[in-house]
Amino acid sequence: MNQRETLKINNTGYLEIGGVDVKQLKAEYGTPLYVIDQTYVENMCKIFSDTLKHEYGEGLIAYASKALSCKEIYRIINSMGIGADAVSGGELYTAQKAGFPMQKIIFHGNNKTNEELEMATDYGVGLIVIDSFSEADKLNDIAEKKSIVQSVLVRVNPGIEAHTHHYIQTAKTDSKFGFSISDGSAEEIIEHIRCKNHLKLSGLHCHIGSQIFENKSFILAVEKMTDFYKKLKDEKGLELDILNLGGGFGIWYTDSDRKLSYTQYADYVKDIATNLKKCCENKNIKKPYLILEPGRSIVGEAGVTLYTAGSIKEIKGIKNYVSVDGGMFDNPRFALYQAKYTVEAAERMKDKKTKLYTIAGKCCESGDIIAEDCLLPELKEGEILAVFSTGAYNYSMASNYNRNKIPPVVIVKDGKSRYAVKPQTYDDLLRNDV
Repeated sequence: MNQRETLKINNTGYLEIGGVDVKQLKAEYGTPLYVIDQTYVENMCKIFSDTLKHEYGEGLIAYASKALSCKEIYRIINSMGIGADAVSGGELYTAQKAGFPMQKIIFHGNNKTNEELEMATDYGVGLIVIDSFSEADKLNDIAEKKSIVQSVLVRVNPGIEAHTHHYIQTAKTDSKFGFSISDGSAEEIIEHIRCKNHLKLSGLHCHIGSQIFENKSFILAVEKMTDFYKKLKDEKGLELDILNLGGGFGIWYTDSDRKLSYTQYADYVKDIATNLKKCCENKNIKKPYLILEPGRSIVGEAGVTLYTAGSIKEIKGIKNYVSVDGGMFDNPRFALYQAKYTVEAAERMKDKKTKLYTIAGKCCESGDIIAEDCLLPELKEGEILAVFSTGAYNYSMASNYNRNKIPPVVIVKDGKSRYAVKPQTYDDLLRNDV
């Protein structure tokens, strides 16, 4: 595991998260259980925000809330003084109900509904990212009826393929997101928006992928985007105020990934800021207000999911299965794209590891697997298993498949714990049944 002061092995050999050991957490909240280390979330917000301010100046860190969205997360993020991006009406509604300042929200999506656009303008969302010609038309009509001028960004594809899994590449020319710079469609949508009386084109947005560890991709994105800003200035006399470079910073899941320190995450921001300033100076373009949108890197490693081991099945010469009380309903990422995780016997962290296990979920699906080839002590039913780096895209992608209840989310800090999301009940499953 990627140990730190708030994620460590205590003197009893138990895993301890935010000053609370796993045995206490299971006793109070049961399993399966999502556990979020608040201090880690706060530290990541601070390192990103402080570095941006120190190395660049005018800008905003906007938490990509699709990674983990609930009222308490928005409250924590807001307390750290950063913004957020949202990708649905549900995320907008959650942020608004949590008291999040809507002017610091960037609203994304490749097919926003009329209802969502109405909601965003009613709430006073700061920036809406345009992702189609028809969306620009619809948003302009809505803004006109409300006698407002809505600030917008345009999502563009700079043609960079970051080193990520195929399913989470988003900046290729062939993508459902954005407008390509290379084929001229980005310039077409810009001209389309400039003709709208109730839309203000404030800048451009790009996102080159996810789970990126090398900084060359981000630096290349800066080069490509500033080239385009210069072209717009030279050929159209258009100087844009904002540049949003998205997110995508990688996190540790297994030992095949780098273990990054707070300082190393700061280096990503520093490299982006340094190169952007240099490009603006060399190309004689206005230094834009810089927005970055880290999500996974803020909450990913903050999260640990706790399970209780159930039936153990040993298939001689083939595989050892241990089933847990969760599964693809609380973590579908292995089933979706074979995401890899690290698993530990959370009450026996110091014990010798002697046996390989596949961690199976309880759903009626042969593909319901949490992790494969996990080297662990020989397990018994009833033990607590911990799966690391589950803070991003686990609760947010959870479902009630097989009519299983989505686990609660608990926040830990300084030896104390509290619910962020309460447990579902079986009545909750039936609430909308007719």
